[in-house]
Amino acid sequence: MSDLNDQVMGALTAVVVPELENDLVSLGMVRDLDVKDGTARLTLVLPAPNLPSKAGLIADVQSALVGKVGGIGAVEVQTVFEMPKDPRFEGKIIRSIIAVSSGKGGVGKSTVSMNVAVALAEAGARVGLIDADILNPNLPQMSGLGSGRPKVVNNKMQPIEAYGVKIISTGFLIDPDKPMIMRGPMLQSAIRQFFSDVTWGEIDYMIVDLPPGTGDAPLSLAQMFPLTGAVIVTQPQAVAVTDALRSMAMFEQLDVPIVGVVENMAGDFFGSGGGEKLAHDRNVPFLGSVPLEAGVREGRDYGRPVTAVTPESPAGQAFGAVAQQVATSVSRLMLNQPTDNISLNIED
Repeated sequence: MSDLNDQVMGALTAVVVPELENDLVSLGMVRDLDVKDGTARLTLVLPAPNLPSKAGLIADVQSALVGKVGGIGAVEVQTVFEMPKDPRFEGKIIRSIIAVSSGKGGVGKSTVSMNVAVALAEAGARVGLIDADILNPNLPQMSGLGSGRPKVVNNKMQPIEAYGVKIISTGFLIDPDKPMIMRGPMLQSAIRQFFSDVTWGEIDYMIVDLPPGTGDAPLSLAQMFPLTGAVIVTQPQAVAVTDALRSMAMFEQLDVPIVGVVENMAGDFFGSGGGEKLAHDRNVPFLGSVPLEAGVREGRDYGRPVTAVTPESPAGQAFGAVAQQVATSVSRLMLNQPTDNISLNIED
């Protein structure tokens, strides 16, 4: 690297990414730097597809260099999204695994999973969605794929895609009027197979929609795979928050980082503020509040997620903001992951 390039990189150490609490150079976000004829050209590698401070960072880069380093009079900045590399996933095609959990049923956990997945995909990420509620799968209906059946190629299932998200669920494997009757070991096997026996391709965010509570499914997932983190979904009222706290405490006991808390169905009927208070009390990120709207229920029932169909609605905007916060929180966690390598049974 030339002396001038060294000066540029030195100047860019003063540009801090507020969401990640570190500078561009330390985070490895500066790539393809080229200084020629008074113009600095570089690429900013964004660790989240919808990083809130993107525009500000570009302006800060220009301010740090123009007229201040080696006669540079202009700066050209390109941006590209690239997930950080979690050292525990070395050589694997899935870059992060995010569990979505709740302490009780009926709080809209699957709705949050579906809409966050769609929002991340629309932002440019490669997203997979596993319906780990093996006994009561809802994602086929919520995605509009209720009659879908996965193809099998080379003895591996192909996930079914909707709204840019790759999805797998036991709901694709059985008739909707047939009950799923399984004991704990069978549930564990089914979850493992959704990773190992499905051809996912490259995935930035693997979102796992768990059944409510602290039973076999979340325990099995946390024990089988090094989870990047867990998103906790609650309604605002006290009884839901209490149950969400138990779910959060379970992941903390299993050494799974908490991505943050989502407060769903907020408004006059259920009140508001319970999720934010839970996040504050446990010192974890509050990812946002989603209002109670008829459009969310209609989208869930008819397979039309509000983030895809009515993104301009209050709930659509709220889910988009939650997805943005999820991506940022996950990036922050991944950039601070331990370096111990764990073997994953996931297709390379």
